[in-house]
Amino acid sequence: MTLDGIDQQLTGARAAVLGRFWGGLCREPVPGVDRTRLHGPAEAAQPFAVAPAGLTVECDGVGYDDPGALARALGLPERFAAELDNSVANLALGRAARPAPAGGPAYLPRASGTDLEQCIVDGHPLHPCCRTRIGLSTADVLAYAPEHRPVVRVDLMPVAAERMLVTGAWPNRLRDGGRLLLPVHPWQRDHLGLPAAAAGVPARPLMSLRTLAVDGWAVHLKTAVDVQMTSAVRTVSPAAVHNGPALSTLLTALGAKAGVEVLPEVAAGAVLVGGEPSRSLAVAVRRAPAAGLTLPFAALAAPSPSSGRALVTEAVDWSGLRPHEFLRAAVRAAVPPLATLLDLGVALEAHGQNTLLVLDRGRPDRIAYRDFGGVRISPRRLAAYGMEAPALHGDLATDDPVDLRTKLAAALLSTVVSELVATLAREYGEPPEALWRAVAGELRNTTAVRTLTTGPWPLKATTAMRLAPDPLVDLWVDLPNPLEQ
Repeated sequence: MTLDGIDQQLTGARAAVLGRFWGGLCREPVPGVDRTRLHGPAEAAQPFAVAPAGLTVECDGVGYDDPGALARALGLPERFAAELDNSVANLALGRAARPAPAGGPAYLPRASGTDLEQCIVDGHPLHPCCRTRIGLSTADVLAYAPEHRPVVRVDLMPVAAERMLVTGAWPNRLRDGGRLLLPVHPWQRDHLGLPAAAAGVPARPLMSLRTLAVDGWAVHLKTAVDVQMTSAVRTVSPAAVHNGPALSTLLTALGAKAGVEVLPEVAAGAVLVGGEPSRSLAVAVRRAPAAGLTLPFAALAAPSPSSGRALVTEAVDWSGLRPHEFLRAAVRAAVPPLATLLDLGVALEAHGQNTLLVLDRGRPDRIAYRDFGGVRISPRRLAAYGMEAPALHGDLATDDPVDLRTKLAAALLSTVVSELVATLAREYGEPPEALWRAVAGELRNTTAVRTLTTGPWPLKATTAMRLAPDPLVDLWVDLPNPLEQ
């Protein structure tokens, strides 16, 4: 990777971030923005559109091809414009590091699950801060970001057992006599000024920079880093430490009923500082997927190092299979089970990072789910089925049917299914309308599915949220339901 290579990627990176920003401006209630000042191509504002290089949006008759410059022209806060600048710079850096398509054998048979996650160079498909990493230097991004395919050393920091809050069953491999070993990300160690631990293990970041896979371990480590990525600083809150293992027990049982493989958080822990659990010195230990071809839905749209085409073109055994048939099978594996869980009282935030497609001989078999921070639980619905919700910290419990449906539908329908339709349409020249008809044909069966899929589809308003007084409070917009067009 050279400076010339990065410069060559800047035009496309600006367009990609500007396209996401433009889409947010068009569909979301962005505070302080008068849309009559803006003019740009409608097709570039559509969710999951591929922004053309050199995309320009006009403000007051002046064309802008740089999202940060457009934000400043609109009078939006400088910190948001700086986040857009950071997103562009990191996206260009990641694209410059992406290997040119080798034109050789398909990538999938030779790739691990971590390899596949590291193919997701462009980050969040709708968020203008898709590659924002506030707190990391360029050298840090190169050293730790998954798109640069690093191997990092995770420090195993010894902590006296009485100085840690632990939930779940702390793994034996993370014990040293009477002390517990806390996995600490190396950037966090340096950020906090901690000495290097005597013990450490090499690991590779998954599509979330702070979540790490260790070769030979059957778990992934969700570590804390005081870095803003997209909208949030990615520490591990005391609520997450409390909730993860407790939710795992409930969700594993319910997932077995519904047909969803839940990847439980077997343990979580945080160092006690002044008697309180520290979100900056904390970890969640999550079971890794079983051996076999399991990949996040987001990876299906990522470019393959072999061909440059979306990985869905290689992940699937296409012999005798047409795109709409694969789509129906993938939708069948995901939507009815998650709708059943919703009916039981659990709304999973089933977006493309948390929801994994399990393939059997190249065909969709089932889904797996990880990461419980965004779920919503209905104690009333669970009680109606003879189950009791665990005591939860934070805002995870709600009996509001609109809140429950919105949480699942925005992630699963407006994001996962919609991105898959857009990807198949581009890769195979299929009309989107025909693909949506295939989806509609698959989703006519149960009351639970109809409740989830009818009416407008909500979508998280990521640009408006980033500019809101509290950017962590969910805001939503409604999109037309493509199944009802």
